[in-house]
Amino acid sequence: MASKPVTIRVPEELHARLQQRAEAEGTTVTALITEAATNAVRDPRLEGAAEVFRAFVADNADAFDAAFPDDDPDDPDGPDASRRAA
Repeated sequence: MASKPVTIRVPEELHARLQQRAEAEGTTVTALITEAATNAVRDPRLEGAAEVFRAFVADNADAFDAAFPDDDPDDPDGPDASRRAA
């Protein structure tokens, strides 16, 4: 994906704190700011969607297993056994 440069001005103290955090996390100031900008425009309707989905699957695991008995990913002899062995 192509990127577009954006210039922003931040107080020196904030820049120093960003540098410290980036060093502590093994990343860059640019990556921290990009992550913050991405979070700022994230669709709020998606907040918690992954957790809701995981809870739904966990709550309904028995029903899924009953509906799809041949698709058990933990079955060593199931239809995907040859792909997992590779």
